Amino acid sequence: MSQGFSHAAVIFAILASSSAAVAGERKVTPLTEDWRFIESDPEGAERADTPTTEWRTVSVPDDWAIAGPVTPDARAGGENGFFPTGVGWYRRNLDIRPAPGRRYFVEFDGIMERSGVWVNGHHVGYRPMGYVSLRYDITRHLRTDGPNVIAVRADTSAAPSSRWYNGSGIYRHVRLIETGDLHVPQGGAFVRTTAISADAATLSASVEIHNAGEAARGAMVELIITDPDGRQAGRARTPMTQVSADRTQLVTSEIRIASPRRWDIDNPALYRASIRVLDDRGQTMDTETVSFGVRTAEFRADTGFWLNGRKIKLKGVALHHDGGAVGAAVPAAIWRQRLTALKALGVNAIRTAHNVPSPELLDLTDELGLLVMDELFDQWNVAKTPNDYHLFFSDWHKRDTADMIRRDRNHPSIILWSAGNEIHDTAYPVQAKAALRSVLDVAHANDPDRPVTMGLFRPNVTGDYDNGFADMLDVVGQNYRENELAAAHRQNPARRIVGTENGHNRVNWVPVRDNPAYAGMFLWTGVDYLGESNRVGWPYISRHNGLLDRTGAPHVRAFERASWWSEKPVIHVVRNAIPNAAGPATDGAGGPNQPVLPTMIAVATPPTPVALFDDWTPADASPHPEMIEVYSNCRQVEAFLNGRSLGSLSINADASPRRWAVTYAPGEVRAVCLDPEAKGISDRLRTAGAPAAIRLTADSPTVGSDFDSMTYVRAEIVDAKGVVVPGANQLMRFSIEGAGKLIATDNGSVTEHRPFAAPERQPRNGYATALVRGAGNGRFTVRVRADGLKPGVVTLQAKGP
Repeated sequence: MSQGFSHAAVIFAILASSSAAVAGERKVTPLTEDWRFIESDPEGAERADTPTTEWRTVSVPDDWAIAGPVTPDARAGGENGFFPTGVGWYRRNLDIRPAPGRRYFVEFDGIMERSGVWVNGHHVGYRPMGYVSLRYDITRHLRTDGPNVIAVRADTSAAPSSRWYNGSGIYRHVRLIETGDLHVPQGGAFVRTTAISADAATLSASVEIHNAGEAARGAMVELIITDPDGRQAGRARTPMTQVSADRTQLVTSEIRIASPRRWDIDNPALYRASIRVLDDRGQTMDTETVSFGVRTAEFRADTGFWLNGRKIKLKGVALHHDGGAVGAAVPAAIWRQRLTALKALGVNAIRTAHNVPSPELLDLTDELGLLVMDELFDQWNVAKTPNDYHLFFSDWHKRDTADMIRRDRNHPSIILWSAGNEIHDTAYPVQAKAALRSVLDVAHANDPDRPVTMGLFRPNVTGDYDNGFADMLDVVGQNYRENELAAAHRQNPARRIVGTENGHNRVNWVPVRDNPAYAGMFLWTGVDYLGESNRVGWPYISRHNGLLDRTGAPHVRAFERASWWSEKPVIHVVRNAIPNAAGPATDGAGGPNQPVLPTMIAVATPPTPVALFDDWTPADASPHPEMIEVYSNCRQVEAFLNGRSLGSLSINADASPRRWAVTYAPGEVRAVCLDPEAKGISDRLRTAGAPAAIRLTADSPTVGSDFDSMTYVRAEIVDAKGVVVPGANQLMRFSIEGAGKLIATDNGSVTEHRPFAAPERQPRNGYATALVRGAGNGRFTVRVRADGLKPGVVTLQAKGP
């Protein structure tokens, strides 16, 4: 533990007894409500005296584009899901009166995009990138004798500027920050673990102190470390140092903590560092608290990724930044639902595709124990769409890189930085190497511990493995073509390798599974996302590539992935609709199978599937060939049709599912795990009858009333026995009574054009979903009606702020 000057004890005695000393602590005020908005570009909108009577009142985060309409002639086209783009202005009064010796900052977690910010008509900043967090010092523009007004211009009119839906407006959180003249700048506090054992860990804490005053000031830093249970684990005081006016001073401390609890995917223990900046009179000038984790993470060339001395295969997914029906303004509750559902499938890693993520996402990966590849750019100097970031890369990439890494580097979940995705500059090696070196230098300067990768794009075509470009990376990443990356490792066994973007098929997974050098893979994608529908065109607004759909419900492919990735017993049965089903009766390993009925033939390799269905209700109710397909990590599985055994099959070494060819008969299909330790877990499909009722289930019985709170209410059309009717098409009408609010409805359809805010939704595969939140304190009822069906009703508890 570092020691301060001899008079440090006197200073802290003063702190303990002086109420004035704590008056200077950082004050953070969320700027959520009472914004005025207009979707146009009026003259003088930045001026405080410009009237806003025709503007509407909104709260932020706000993505105005998600309201639509979607149109085939939208300027941003299919890349943006045919949603609108354009200029929007936001205005708000700031309820502050500046005081001498205090600094005032406005901080945005994201403005989409090409944003400008004004205070009382004075321009305080501009930023082309829409994903990076921004902080502006607005002190000198504030008035003491009247109202203070902030104005924000968000411009997505230069479209398309992304290859996916990017949203529009102030789509992430905003806050006002008040500090003293001596303060910690954005991203200026960093806690690293430099040594760790079972008995102790050594932390290196670095804190930047900026002096915004007009004269040099003495400053020191106190740090208090608290463990995951909230107990003090360590403490340090830095020596008093002089900080010149308008300069930033870095101060460091070393802190030893006993018996550290390591952050891990199964036990994501989080520590906190409480930081206090004091001047030479002992007055508190600024405070900040950062969460961090104590852990080791390492990529090895021969054996892949290691966390806390344990080899872990990265079983990852890529995630775009939109939240489906809410667009780019995503409540933290949506990320929580998605991440929890993905982890339940065996996912242990997330790639932020292909941009700076929201802070809430990273807070949740820390909390839930998910590893992260944090990604910067989708393009450097060469364009992918006409108006994308390539226009700004040369001028802005160093600042954007530094700002992202400084903001995110305390998150223990982050194990990799990614410099880019499928960067087209690699066709020009000299240019590409210069750009990569620039990003690497900034990344390593701001975080000396974590490695940097990127998703290489057809590296054998551009010669990345031969011209030295790939070997500039700390970890070599490649999108798809898993065997190419394995060959590149054989060419140079010193390369550390990871699949940065990969397909859902067995042919993508097995090479990664069976190669110890492969650190792991990241599926494209974890969740369906809006946009990038230019490949298929109108009327598609969304991509159907996820393990989960837009509502967070699993696709059929998710259960197959769980059978490969989950550490818990998994069994899930689906209907594989095929034109023919024939073949010898064999078990999954190719050996003899138990005798089966003539119409119930277990086959090892069926014909190419036509489609997979999570039901036993085909459109053709007459006898016809069907295939029962089971996803399971159980060693032995037995299938039944209407109570009659179809035989048991062993697990397949090539990760293929177990399949039984049958002649369709209505009733029930069931699959049972025969492994003794699985305790008879099973899954079933039943034939549905006529639609009779709507069944509602809520993801949570209670829900908060702030922006980041919400829950899904899932509506299913069922028959008289409670079986979901996949072909039901009755229009569902959602309503809320009491202390609740309907945010949106959705059914996951990639061609649905009804506005998400609409209270009506057509079912898809028998279901639709509502997103709801509380409106104060009290109970509220969600009711769903449809013609000819018994209504569905569920009552929830709302919690106020």
